Amino acid sequence: MNDALMVNYHDQEWGVPVHEDRKIFEFLVLEAFQAGLSWRTVLYKRQNFRKAFANFDFDKVTRFDARDEARLIQDAGIIRNRLKIKAAIYNAGRFIKVRQEFGTFSKYMWSWVKKPIVHKLRALKDYPTTIPEAETWAMDLKARGFKFLGPTVVYAHMQAVGMVNDHAMDCFRRKVSV
Repeated sequence: MNDALMVNYHDQEWGVPVHEDRKIFEFLVLEAFQAGLSWRTVLYKRQNFRKAFANFDFDKVTRFDARDEARLIQDAGIIRNRLKIKAAIYNAGRFIKVRQEFGTFSKYMWSWVKKPIVHKLRALKDYPTTIPEAETWAMDLKARGFKFLGPTVVYAHMQAVGMVNDHAMDCFRRKVSV
């Protein structure tokens, strides 16, 4: 692959365990916006998303109002899907509720796996679109009111934040992430 941004993301971020709530919120928002699109599309708009969504400060995002929604729907630098924009704002409030219950969203998130799940994958055809842990967690998120976070999106999130190590068997990052 000769896409420097994608290579850097893979080599530096993807699959590295994340425990900081703001970073977790960033990934949840970005993964929800990615639904139905390529990660490359989202990654190339990531800086614009950071600016548009107050650097993913969930306390600020939860206070976004109709003017902010209108501003976001007009922002060509992000993915302008009204339902996803509304979900990101709404999910910020749910995120805060989880933090109130568990102390941090990270504690809640990591309670779904005791340690990173390691898959033995060799080729793209071996990658599942979801796993039982993602399906169970997605059901809990839905019960808590979260939107646009179904099993496939949750699984992608789990991969991104290191809850699952899905680096291929021959990938140099596999051993670094374990």
